[in-house]
Amino acid sequence: MKKNEMQLGAIHAGFSYLLWGLLPIYWKFLGGVNAMEILANRVVWSFAFMLIILLITKKWGLFVCTFRGFANNKKQMYILMIASILLSVNWFVYIWAVNNGHMVETSLGYYINPLVSILLGVIVLKEKLTIYQYAAFILAAIGVLIISFSHGQFPWISIILAFSFGIYGLAKKLINIDSTVGLTLETLVVVPIAVIYMCYIFINGSNSFLTVDLGTDFLLIGAGAATAVPLIYFAKGAQKIPLSLLGFLQYIAPTLTLILGVFVYDEHFSKIQLLSFMFIWSALMIYSLSKTKLLSEIKMRKEKSATM
Repeated sequence: MKKNEMQLGAIHAGFSYLLWGLLPIYWKFLGGVNAMEILANRVVWSFAFMLIILLITKKWGLFVCTFRGFANNKKQMYILMIASILLSVNWFVYIWAVNNGHMVETSLGYYINPLVSILLGVIVLKEKLTIYQYAAFILAAIGVLIISFSHGQFPWISIILAFSFGIYGLAKKLINIDSTVGLTLETLVVVPIAVIYMCYIFINGSNSFLTVDLGTDFLLIGAGAATAVPLIYFAKGAQKIPLSLLGFLQYIAPTLTLILGVFVYDEHFSKIQLLSFMFIWSALMIYSLSKTKLLSEIKMRKEKSATM
């Protein structure tokens, strides 16, 4: 892979995490809407937004060709369906958690997420890690155990978010298709379920869309663009950089989310949570330093071989 392509991939992935880190602000404006209805609108309007993007970028033909190609590539079709389901689960848990005062827990999930991505890279893609990087996993595991025992229950919000998005990132790595087309297909998989749910709540009169106020309607429709834009950039980045580097960039988002939760939305941040986070931050620091050292050694070896 060319150096410029990897740099561009890192920029795309980093930008997507920046947007995700700020996204809780958007969902807070929809705090009065049921999380399932937000998810349904998010899916439907994301699909509509992606169809417009396909037409503007003149990729409709590529979309149709890719869709037809699944007839001869069932494995890729199944991976895409799994990715779509995992993404929907992640969206729902994230929206529910943010709007129910669990933003700190969501940030913990996305701090664990990079380490899940790295672990998947090692197990599935056979990416190699150093002894220091393995130590990072042990520290992160200790952090999760501390918060689990202190609360007397497993941090299910954090774990679901970490593993659902980690496996989603792996799936995106395995599906080598255009990012715009891929996201359109992913939303297409769950659009029928979202439409059925929206029809159901319209019939029984429990919907917020078109009944509360114009601002809420615009926010629900805008959820499509708010969802699609970072995912497009994430997909572009995921295909151009190693999964381990993708995991490293991933903690941009939880850092912003944690800052928002504690300093903007006044969520409680206990000493036990701080201790748990310190173990996970230490794990990320060790991994980052080991990765930087590894890249430096590779660069030195290349320079040495070039002069010989």
